[in-house]
Amino acid sequence: MAEEQKESFIRAGYDQNSFRYLMKRIFWRLIAPLPDKPYVQLKFWSIKGEWPDVDHPKTFSEKVQYRKIHDRNPLYGTLVDKLAVKDYVAEKVGAAHVIPTYWAGTNLSEVDWSKISLPAVIKPNHASGLGEFLYTPEDVRRLKQNDPCAEWLAIDHARYNREWAYSQVDRKVVIEQMLSKDGGIPWDYRCFVFNGRLSHIIIDTRTDDQGYSATYSREWERLPFYDPDYYPPYPEEIPRPEQLDLMVSLSEKIGRDLDFVRVDLFDTGDNLYVGELTLYPGGGFEAFEPPEYDRLIGDKWQVAKSAG
Repeated sequence: MAEEQKESFIRAGYDQNSFRYLMKRIFWRLIAPLPDKPYVQLKFWSIKGEWPDVDHPKTFSEKVQYRKIHDRNPLYGTLVDKLAVKDYVAEKVGAAHVIPTYWAGTNLSEVDWSKISLPAVIKPNHASGLGEFLYTPEDVRRLKQNDPCAEWLAIDHARYNREWAYSQVDRKVVIEQMLSKDGGIPWDYRCFVFNGRLSHIIIDTRTDDQGYSATYSREWERLPFYDPDYYPPYPEEIPRPEQLDLMVSLSEKIGRDLDFVRVDLFDTGDNLYVGELTLYPGGGFEAFEPPEYDRLIGDKWQVAKSAG
């Protein structure tokens, strides 16, 4: 089960039960013993249908692979750690933009639930796409009865997707405050920052149980590209966020000293909170439609000379 969950993170839009996906999973397991470079190249080819240039990358997708293979910036372990990064964010933009943490550890039996304010979120500090919302004491009871911590802690991005930074993380489970806006979960604004300048923001939304995605520039102009293997484009316009200027400022301050980082922000209406920082979006395997945007976005990423 844990292995299937780990692989499901790679592409959120995949039909996990399709024959094609199952064959890919078998192939990925067969190539798992390979060193990082051939493994990454073969996995890229199996997903995107083309061979990546991981030594002289040009597209955004290739540059993510280059980072995985060559870039060993010691800061990266902190950035991908959803717990440790909170101090980094506080230093860069202030503690007001950090989601409060109630508990962190590896064993739920050590949690003093009398000190946990509900609603809350529980999640691993080293993996994406996992976590549970805890609204009531009954949710807590079910969590303790079906404790997922061991399964979560077994996930290893550094091994199955060769995302080196995760090998530097002290794996833990985190319980933190649940954010809300208008009685629901606030939207996640994924801000792509290259050399300290915000390029674009991707927003996911849901309407009538259908997921959609939309991409906007830093000036809030709709951009035409999207991932066809993920959500379809949102058919309407998303209103300019009231805190757009603050989104730009926060994301650029956080990304000022990095050649690329994705800063995920939650807008609660009265504040912006940093959810996480991402160094390898989608493992570098996401599709682009139109496909030329893979190169157009890649041109904005001036790979750090110190990489490698």
